Amino acid sequence: MDLPSLVVILQGALSPNPSERKAAEDSLNQFQYAPQHLVRLLQIIVEGNCDMAVRQVASISFKNFIAKNWAPHDPDEQSKILPADKEVVRQNILNFVSQVPPLLRAQLGECLKTIVHADYPEQWPTLLHWVKHNLQDQQVYGALFVHRVLSRKYEFKSDEERLPVSHIVDETFPHLLNIFNRLVQIPAPSIDIADLIKLICKIFWSSIYLEVPKQLFDANVFNAWMILFLNILERPVPAEGQPTDPELRKSWGWWKVKKWTVHILNRLYTRFGDVKLQNPENKAFAQVFQRNYAGKILECHLNLLNVIRVGGYLPDRVINLVLQYLTNSISKSNMYSQLQPRLDVVLFEIIFPLMCFSDNDQLLWDEDPHEYVRKGYDIIEDLYSPRTAAMDFVSELVRKRGKENLQKFLLFIVEVFKRYDEAAAEYKHYRQKDGALLAIGALCDKLKQTEPYKSELERMLVQHVFPEFSSPVGHLRAKAAWVAGQYAHITFSDPNNFRRALHSVVAGMRDPELPVRVDSVFALRSFVEACNDLGEIRPILPQLLDEFFKLMNEVENEDLVFTLETIVDKFGEEMAPYALGLCQNLAAAFWKCMNSAEADEDGDDPGALAAVGCLRAISTILESVSRLPELFVHIEPTLLPIMCRMLTTDGQEVFEEVLDIVSYMTFFSPTISLDMWSLWPLMMQALGDWAIDFFTISDILVPLDNYISRSTAHFLTCKEPDYQQSLWDMISSVMRDENLEDGDIESAPKLIQVFFQNCKGQVDRWVEPYLTITMERLRRTTKPYLKCLLVEVVADALYYNASLTLGILQKLNVATEIFNLWFQMLQQTRRNGARANFKREQDKKVCCLGLTSLLPLSADQLPGEALDRVFKSTLDLLVAYKEQVAEAAKEEAEAEAAEDDDDMGNLETDDEDDGDDSDGEMGVEDGDEAESNRLQRLAARARAFRSDEEFDDDDSDDDISDDEEMQSPIDDVDPFVFFVDTIQALQASDPLRFQNLTQALDFHYQALANGVAQHAEQRRVEIEREKLAKVAEAAAAAAAAAS
Repeated sequence: MDLPSLVVILQGALSPNPSERKAAEDSLNQFQYAPQHLVRLLQIIVEGNCDMAVRQVASISFKNFIAKNWAPHDPDEQSKILPADKEVVRQNILNFVSQVPPLLRAQLGECLKTIVHADYPEQWPTLLHWVKHNLQDQQVYGALFVHRVLSRKYEFKSDEERLPVSHIVDETFPHLLNIFNRLVQIPAPSIDIADLIKLICKIFWSSIYLEVPKQLFDANVFNAWMILFLNILERPVPAEGQPTDPELRKSWGWWKVKKWTVHILNRLYTRFGDVKLQNPENKAFAQVFQRNYAGKILECHLNLLNVIRVGGYLPDRVINLVLQYLTNSISKSNMYSQLQPRLDVVLFEIIFPLMCFSDNDQLLWDEDPHEYVRKGYDIIEDLYSPRTAAMDFVSELVRKRGKENLQKFLLFIVEVFKRYDEAAAEYKHYRQKDGALLAIGALCDKLKQTEPYKSELERMLVQHVFPEFSSPVGHLRAKAAWVAGQYAHITFSDPNNFRRALHSVVAGMRDPELPVRVDSVFALRSFVEACNDLGEIRPILPQLLDEFFKLMNEVENEDLVFTLETIVDKFGEEMAPYALGLCQNLAAAFWKCMNSAEADEDGDDPGALAAVGCLRAISTILESVSRLPELFVHIEPTLLPIMCRMLTTDGQEVFEEVLDIVSYMTFFSPTISLDMWSLWPLMMQALGDWAIDFFTISDILVPLDNYISRSTAHFLTCKEPDYQQSLWDMISSVMRDENLEDGDIESAPKLIQVFFQNCKGQVDRWVEPYLTITMERLRRTTKPYLKCLLVEVVADALYYNASLTLGILQKLNVATEIFNLWFQMLQQTRRNGARANFKREQDKKVCCLGLTSLLPLSADQLPGEALDRVFKSTLDLLVAYKEQVAEAAKEEAEAEAAEDDDDMGNLETDDEDDGDDSDGEMGVEDGDEAESNRLQRLAARARAFRSDEEFDDDDSDDDISDDEEMQSPIDDVDPFVFFVDTIQALQASDPLRFQNLTQALDFHYQALANGVAQHAEQRRVEIEREKLAKVAEAAAAAAAAAS
């Protein structure tokens, strides 16, 4: 396509007529890969006589095409741009980037960034030469612009990836320094000069961000740069040309220069100028920086802050950065000594006013309360906020230099309180009172620990905070709620004061001002956590939840959801009457947050975080009512649409949280419905397409286990879809993937074990395929833990059907190989003598059941020598298993005894607790401990799927299993009883084989065998006793329910 035709198509893309616009876009897509197309787009962008709108469309199309196609993500994929076209673009884009208008320059800059990141230095070795040449020529702006793009490539690179930086600095920094020097000396500089200096600052920043280039270790070179930065820092910003609009003013070129200068000096000071933090080779640099520059910078910063003290202007970001520097200086003796003479002025005339409610706060409060709330709880806003930096300064000052400053600062705050109390209503300094309350809240950690202030906190709250709950000024009512929340956990000598604060906070949830309602909800979280008597909250719980969801409909904020989670967690099963309504409200809030996040093109909408919070709160609710399975049937229709949608690519950001919900629904529901089964294919497709990371961290395995173990019949009989086949497809794909490391696939053998254990006698056709991939992976496995898991697959297959499994292993010619490896692993020990493999109880039990299952086989399948080896190894394992179970029981008993001692201590010291509300945080009564353990099972199942990190520590003595509460069909199989029953069956079916086996045993193994037999009989008695106890418990529960 020629140039005029392309211009016509681009004009069509601007048409108000949708059909014309669509036709133009289709044409662009059709010809985008044609030779010279990219070159012609660039020609149109730089053609000054062409219509600006057309040039802009061309620049966007050019940028998008380069971003997508210049460097394919798949290294094996062929580039769709011809090498010749790439070369033409590289040769021309550099010259034009500085000549086009700023609107187009931004697009070309993005293109240049993509190309530089992909091509420099290998495919574009001449780039640096071009930059160096043009820094000495007339195209200084263009050279600086390109240099900035080049330096950003290495800004976050370290070690070997950073090697090119040294060469770039060598070639360009002398020229940059000369240019910088000339620019600083220009009298009455224009805004264009500011743009050039800003680019130099950005280049310097990127070059020193992670590491100071060795060239700057030259004292003369570094001093030359520092003289210029200090010059920029000291000189006032030109008054002429400053915009009056606040938003334009803070982004004005000269203020940007000031900001980047402060930014650079802060970075040098905090990362490279602290002697204590530096490695030996950089310590000399840090010492020079501290001696020659740190104090000068501090002096400049103090002078800069004086501007706002006398009513002048500084951008918020500059104030924030300057205060960060001062905060970092507090702990350094020489810097603090320099700061000390001016500290009172800084603290009381600069810092404190920044903490007070301001004109801008009032304007935002009145005109956009939602934005006021968002900014108040946005972590990113905190990074740039002068108020946050002021609070950090005060906190660090009283933490590091408290002896000389805490009392002085608090006396100042008390004086503010006093003047406020004494003034008539029309003369009260509401904003100063707000700042004083903020200071008290910010210092809560220090004041809670320090006498005499610690014992005065309750009186302070009553006298200076509680009255503001009824203040006529909204921001003081909000601040009172916030401060009360900060101190909710202190010990109140008068319970009525705690009650008064709690009720005031709850009342604040109905305040007419949105920020007051939000701060009240956040404060409520602290009061719920601190509340020992839930009777204070229980009567108002319905109204409280109602107000809560009204607020959630107004504000999308994850902190709101945290409060709900705290309430649910605290009340436990008492939330049952509200569970369905809560889930419905949270589901509605979730969809609202997701829609908000999807509509936000910048990706910084708080709705995304709030959506995650909604799902997390739903999981908390499901756990709190987990002993009421019938509720799950009613909740399922509300949550099913979320699970269906968010298990696709639409839910990648919340996939983990959705899997948690699926886990609860499939574990605690009375049965797994067909609707819930419809999620299985979605999870399998996700694993195959994009969710492999969730497989490697085991998140997806808990629900898959639930499906197989709790709905086995449907799993086995359903053919459309074929769940067994899809499980095989997924596991075999993972096990055979050579790009996945050992640690990434540990969940696969665990899932095979789930399959064999739950489907005993019903999946014979799958034994050979699973054993085949297990042996394939075992041969190339190096990580001990994965080896154990893969051997346990064989053990489970033997327990499933020993004759079938052994026959398959012999058919595959791997029987000798696997048993030799297995016995070798059983014998391996660590340096301290403990077993190196199969360290958890469950590992040993699986091995015992698998080996025991071999014992009844005929001599044709298991010769006498092999039988002897299997028998002895099983005895050794059973003894080790018995010892480990006994040790675990002993530790559990000791932990319970210690816990009982703690409880008795609490009863003896807590005079105010009458025991009426001793149901604890989860609403579980003391006598119901055994049943309460069910709440932990789901978490235990997830833990069971995780890697046993002990295998990476040869010296670890911790052999205790992390999956004792994982449910499995083999839980009801006692390995001692199973072993003795198997031997007795062998004795009955083949007396001669039994006699040969036992007569060949030495004294040691005869003793072990007798001990195991005795323990098996003991276990039979214990098992029978446990059964009778369960029957009695069930009868008692039924009788209690009937009464």
